[in-house]
Amino acid sequence: MTQPEIKDMTIDVSILIVNWNTVDMLYNCLESVYKETSGIKFEVIVIDNASSDKSVEMVREKFPDVILIENEVNCGFAAANNQGLEIAQGRYALLLNSDTVVLENAIAKTYTFAEANSEAAVVGCRVLNSDRKIQSSCFMFPSILNLCLSSTYLYKLFPRNRFFGRELLTWWDKNSINEVDCVSGCYMLVRKDAIDQAGVMDERFFMYFEETDWCYRFKKYGWKTLFTPEAEIIHLGGGSAEQVPVKMTLLLKGSMLLFFKKHNGILIYIAACLLIALFFFIRIPYWLLMSFSSQKDKKRKCLQTAYSYILGTWYALTGGRGLYKLGRVK
Repeated sequence: MTQPEIKDMTIDVSILIVNWNTVDMLYNCLESVYKETSGIKFEVIVIDNASSDKSVEMVREKFPDVILIENEVNCGFAAANNQGLEIAQGRYALLLNSDTVVLENAIAKTYTFAEANSEAAVVGCRVLNSDRKIQSSCFMFPSILNLCLSSTYLYKLFPRNRFFGRELLTWWDKNSINEVDCVSGCYMLVRKDAIDQAGVMDERFFMYFEETDWCYRFKKYGWKTLFTPEAEIIHLGGGSAEQVPVKMTLLLKGSMLLFFKKHNGILIYIAACLLIALFFFIRIPYWLLMSFSSQKDKKRKCLQTAYSYILGTWYALTGGRGLYKLGRVK
């Protein structure tokens, strides 16, 4: 597939796609990028984290214009994106998940919005589920209050309540331009000038919360993170994470603790560790009971989940460091 002819050879957007064993989703994502992007000059960089499903071969055969980086090990989302950023030539970098589908020139629309809002380091767009319902893609920065509220699941019962729904902004219909704390890394347009000032992604975050940390650092330098409803994508979700769901849960909580440790004082970090430990601990009895009542083929899975939550409880109570590594997928 080829890009449309554009007289100005300056690259506007470098599209970075990190992939790990999502060959079919990656194909659909790349196809949508080339089909639905016009009016801007762009390059596509795929960073493959040691896939074993023929993803690399597919990219070479079907998308020869793609710049392909092949890693021998799974180095994580942040480190892989940093590899792409190192060679990216665009004035903006777009972090795009492999399990997304670009709709109706969304990338050019986001680029145009960013050009009109020079104070924005990051721009996010409307993210839809496969049924076209709005997906949560804008968030507040982690805090003890937000951690407590999210654990109660009251935001699901009262989604329009600004207090219970504050962390995920569930009260907001995503139909208006808004400044937010952070946007999902599944679609994240980032200004290169802001990256030059705040630095690249923190590679200590193997997966999850690396984009949150990035937005937090941009804000410290005076930049904004903005959301525009003018552009839309579909995010199927869980392309890589669904392959190891329990490990991803451990890694999610570990990455959250790493964020607390990096940006908050020791007392807040200890409180976060205790709340995360409680999150894991109260779920252990459920999975143990499920193992007794399940058929043989599901019994082992339930026991493995219970064991993982026991480990999660222990590591959270002992400082959280183990969670940073426990869920990593090699």
